[in-house]
Amino acid sequence: MTEEVSFLKELLITNSVNPPGNEKKVAEIIAKKLEENGIECNLRSLGPDRAYLTARIKGNGNKKSLAFSGHMDTVPPGDIPWDYDPFGGQEVDGKLYGRGASDMKSGLAALAMAMVEIAREGIPLEGDLVLAATAGEEVDTLGARTMIEDGVLKDTGAMIIGEPSNNELFIAHKGALWLEITSYGKTAHGSMPDQGINAIVHMNTFINALHDNFKFKFKEDKLLGGPTMNFGVISGGVNTNVVPDVCRLQIDMRTVPGMEHREIIADITSLMKEIENGSTARFDLKVLNDLMAVGTPAEDELIKLAKSVSEEISGTERQLKGVRYYTDASTFVKGLGEGLPVLIYGPGVETMAHKPNEHVEISKYLEAIKFYKKVALEYLK
Repeated sequence: MTEEVSFLKELLITNSVNPPGNEKKVAEIIAKKLEENGIECNLRSLGPDRAYLTARIKGNGNKKSLAFSGHMDTVPPGDIPWDYDPFGGQEVDGKLYGRGASDMKSGLAALAMAMVEIAREGIPLEGDLVLAATAGEEVDTLGARTMIEDGVLKDTGAMIIGEPSNNELFIAHKGALWLEITSYGKTAHGSMPDQGINAIVHMNTFINALHDNFKFKFKEDKLLGGPTMNFGVISGGVNTNVVPDVCRLQIDMRTVPGMEHREIIADITSLMKEIENGSTARFDLKVLNDLMAVGTPAEDELIKLAKSVSEEISGTERQLKGVRYYTDASTFVKGLGEGLPVLIYGPGVETMAHKPNEHVEISKYLEAIKFYKKVALEYLK
């Protein structure tokens, strides 16, 4: 087993399901590999068994740094049985299986191994090469937010995120706005509904109004298309014979560049007030997740370089694409400046993320290492 494959397998057998996260164990494995090769590392505690990791190969300061980024947490294996142990890191037919193999420990491992190879060769860099291994991306972007607050990436000039792209070039992704709407009523005996206020009935009115009458304000994005809305979770009531006094609805909205989340919230708040006016309905709105859409122009230096390197390594013409999932880029771009160029490129396959029997092709993983290394050396020369 090669060093590269052995390193990825070590990450896969380390359980970092979030919640609770346990990213510190993954961070320590990565730090050990980097420090053995003379790369300066900083582990920052985020609570019991949780941490983020930054590592840096120092350049001569003539250019801003290039940041490699990836998250260390994974989603749970799920209830559907796997053919392979989710934490076994088994190699079968040129693939490594395990939770996080695609999303995104293979990308993170490839970024780290690219740094190791660069450090071993001792090639001078015009700017720093930084690894930002985050915690909590799957839940609340805790690691990325804390990195911004700590200022550890303030000199970043461009960023590559190793999220799954099947080694294709993603230069844009949608934003996420998750809302929880609560409808309030008044409890009463189920045989006397006239004595109560039914929160579920009023929530039904709101859902119908939102579904039938609400219109997003947006300009179609050539890579991402338009926004979407999904009614994801609804709950209300305590018993069949009780008029429900509370009903909650959770909504997942995916937005495109140019959309203002605060305007969406304001429009939905106005809709709630219209329904409340002259009725017994009462609503409340809570923001659960608010991550901006991001996009980098095709003409950007990083993107042009990445396209050239990818085509050279793969031997095929590459198209620049967008993707519907979100990444830590939403937090990094908001915190470091909306002009920050971001490329998403990783050996995992986006449609494999969060599924049973998650895996990554070893050949794609090794190709990603070559790509990251060459782009970094070219960008920072």
